[in-house]
Amino acid sequence: MSGLWQRVLAACTTDRHPPHDREELLALGAAELAHTRSPGGRAATVEDVQRVAREDFGLFLDEHQARTALAERRTERAR
Repeated sequence: MSGLWQRVLAACTTDRHPPHDREELLALGAAELAHTRSPGGRAATVEDVQRVAREDFGLFLDEHQARTALAERRTERAR
């Protein structure tokens, strides 16, 4: 399991992370899932990330949070 998914799973199942860190981790997970689920290799959108966060994690992300998660995902992938 990748490091991201280990952290996301921990954020979902424990109180180990402060609420802000938990939201950031779940937002990153949502961005990764949104990208993976995008049809035909199209880039995930802010709305895709918000939908995944809501449906899969029960987390409501505002536009800024979703955009930040997408940007961080792209940065991580570029390394």
